[in-house]
Amino acid sequence: MSLTTLDPRTALVAIDLQNGIAAMPVQPHAASDVISRTAGLADAFRAQGLPVVLVRVSFAADGADAVPGRTERQPRGLAFPEGWDVIVDELSGHPGDIHVTKHNWSAFHGTDLDVQLRRRGITQIVLTGIATSIGVESTARDAYAHGYHVTLATDAMADAEAAAHANSVERIFPRLGESGTTAEVLELLAKTRS
Repeated sequence: MSLTTLDPRTALVAIDLQNGIAAMPVQPHAASDVISRTAGLADAFRAQGLPVVLVRVSFAADGADAVPGRTERQPRGLAFPEGWDVIVDELSGHPGDIHVTKHNWSAFHGTDLDVQLRRRGITQIVLTGIATSIGVESTARDAYAHGYHVTLATDAMADAEAAAHANSVERIFPRLGESGTTAEVLELLAKTRS
């Protein structure tokens, strides 16, 4: 399916493009490509006066705000190096950007993201980030449930496993919104904002 439209009030939401996550090996797109494509989208959104939301995941040093549930795959612990949760340089340094810190997979759960978007009249979001099947997919699910139109720039996201990325892109995203490439989003943005 190709992209059909971008609403007049659309925001870019970049998930977990921070030092520690960007340093992990990901597929099918390199983290540097995900960051570069997201930076291009961010520049275009800013140029049109549209919001850019930079979401990061972070936890208290003692782990008190980490998700407590039992899982079969236990977390590796919460000892993170200094600066792991800092947004990558390629996206930082723009005072007008909205910053959201999450402690869960979804950028909506337990944050003020919905309030930030609604107060600006946002009806649609374009999603990018790492990891496709975790933070991006969880945020897309919640955005859909909150009534936003969801667009997914699939070449501006990646995952630890190519199969997990493919499952989200091929099976989940078509039920939540419209998917396309960064170039297609930029082209549509230029058409709808001219």
